[in-house]
Amino acid sequence: MLSANARREEIYHLAVTTGLASVEELSAKFEVTASTIRRDLALLNSQGRLARTYGGAMAMGAHPEASLRQRTGEAFEQKHAIARWAASVIRPGENILLDAGSTAGALAHELRGFDRLSVTTPGLNTLQELADSEGIEVDCLGGRLRGVSQSFVGPLAEAALERMSFDRVFLGADAVTAEDGICEADHAQTRLKELMARRGRLVYVLADSSKLGLRPFHAWARLALPWTLVTDDGADPAQVQKFRDAGVQVEVAAVGG
Repeated sequence: MLSANARREEIYHLAVTTGLASVEELSAKFEVTASTIRRDLALLNSQGRLARTYGGAMAMGAHPEASLRQRTGEAFEQKHAIARWAASVIRPGENILLDAGSTAGALAHELRGFDRLSVTTPGLNTLQELADSEGIEVDCLGGRLRGVSQSFVGPLAEAALERMSFDRVFLGADAVTAEDGICEADHAQTRLKELMARRGRLVYVLADSSKLGLRPFHAWARLALPWTLVTDDGADPAQVQKFRDAGVQVEVAAVGG
């Protein structure tokens, strides 16, 4: 039987991909009581990940964007495993671009002990993580602040990028597919991610396994090959193969490794 956390992630995945909704269906599928499912749905609703309708169904037509604070607590071990892998490929003296988001924030935490590193970011959480790191030079992409994601977007950030280049670019994602790239809630975010990807010698998308193959929003960042997907070892092998078949390099980080 799945753990409570794993069951909730599967409920979220089913709701996004198939719309499977009723309490009775979910209770039968996961072999738990209806009251357990209702508690799962209430928690997912409080996290801003799913909306509820009459009868216990989840309305997926207008998927709410979770705040950075909400996302920081989701898939915690997976995100930190991905962050450790990403930190392991960074070398002293490199100039890197680190996206906003919870996984990027986990990577920033891993970088705190680095020396002779230059980091540029639009993310407030990365700025906070690295503000007192003496060995790291930090630049901020300014612009319009999106409160829900705690990140800067817009023409000012885009103009600054045109005057920069990077050894490595690490992008976050609300979701990612092999066919269409990075999915986000806002077109300003996807525009900035596309520009960030163009400025990097090596491009990585940091996405835990719960985000693979999902399409929760309607804004997309298309990435030119080559780029690397970094996910965790809970990823569905069929999803991983889709990315590899599309020409994307995939690296799998071991959770707890």
